Amino acid sequence: MFQWSKKVVKSVTFNPEIADESLLAQVENYLETQPDKTFSDLCKEALWNFLCVPEPVQLTSKIANVTTVEQKIGEIQNQIAGFEERFFAKESHRLESMESQMLQLTQQVAKLTIILNQEPLTCIPSDSVSVAPAMAPAIPQEVDPVISRIGQFLDDF
Repeated sequence: MFQWSKKVVKSVTFNPEIADESLLAQVENYLETQPDKTFSDLCKEALWNFLCVPEPVQLTSKIANVTTVEQKIGEIQNQIAGFEERFFAKESHRLESMESQMLQLTQQVAKLTIILNQEPLTCIPSDSVSVAPAMAPAIPQEVDPVISRIGQFLDDF
């Protein structure tokens, strides 16, 4: 007996003759009115009827097809569930990471606020603040004679 693989594809050829074109038109019309059926389903039904296969055998074949479709639906649902699980885990991790970073930033801002409120503004080094000479008020300074003598030694040194 002839052994077939699990899935066998056979082709049907319609020639450009009036009989074949008429049959093809009938097939197309029938399939338009039966959107849930395919050309393959129609061919199988025709073969069942033509070969006089008993009704119980036909039903067994249809039940097997439904079972296969249900199995495929179950597999797809499992794949979707797995995808959702991975997606939500990844997004949850990203959200936790962002929340942790926000907490660190909040703590740093709080520390800076405390530091700024505790220390007077005069502790800023004079090197980092430049005041234009024209804007600085002219304050007369008295020169101490001892400092001026020591200053000469410092200049020579």
